[in-house]
Amino acid sequence: MNMKAVVFDNSGTLISRYRAIKDLNSGFIHDHISSIDLVDKNPHRALVVLQTDPSTCLANARPDQTIHQFIVRNRVPFDISYSPSDIKKEDVLTLIKNENAKISDIQDTIQAVVEKEYNVQICSGSGFVMNTKTGHIEFTITAGGKIFPEVPGVVEELKKRSFHIYVASGDRMKSLEELASFINIPSENVFGTADSWRKKEIVAGLKRRYKVMMVGNSANDILALKEADVGVLTTQQNDETSEKVFNAADVVVSNIKEILDIDF
Repeated sequence: MNMKAVVFDNSGTLISRYRAIKDLNSGFIHDHISSIDLVDKNPHRALVVLQTDPSTCLANARPDQTIHQFIVRNRVPFDISYSPSDIKKEDVLTLIKNENAKISDIQDTIQAVVEKEYNVQICSGSGFVMNTKTGHIEFTITAGGKIFPEVPGVVEELKKRSFHIYVASGDRMKSLEELASFINIPSENVFGTADSWRKKEIVAGLKRRYKVMMVGNSANDILALKEADVGVLTTQQNDETSEKVFNAADVVVSNIKEILDIDF
């Protein structure tokens, strides 16, 4: 098998991520919590990503409508980005039907990102963390980021070495298409709103044609890291990384450019 492929996660791997997470119980907005770790703290949580642009559709939506009303009225597509529970996408709207969380709760997180004056090149999107047992929306989230400065050079060098480049991420698809344009890879090589199992499936499928390296940074990459021929954990985001993620990786790097030195 001569052909090789590298599959990258996006947030925290290719882009330096900034996120604002509103705790709907306290009203406090956090900016140093990982949404994946937040979901992992409760086996009945799920991270739901809205497939719409926060800066336009969400920011301009009527703030007093519930999140459920907004999704239904505007037929907003959504996906489950990560969950340790066995929740089905089609169950989400039924579960949150009587939930009072409002669009203003998401708009608060959009505003928090704007106020940080963070140089957002890629707006990963907005969404919420729900409790799959109670149907409550516990947190709202908006995330964005800027591409790590080493990434374009790394991608170009991999191309020179005839590697095929793919991205598999839990982020909304439109933001990943923007990323693909930034780093000059085909949009068909990008898989959006991919949960842990989907990432594993993507890697397994690519292994039929390639020797595959998976590069990720968090718990939703664990299955893909294990499935790949070489699993690489990158800690460049400087988030606190759980032991189970370290254990899933064959190699740990502190900067994305270090993958060029891996014997693969």
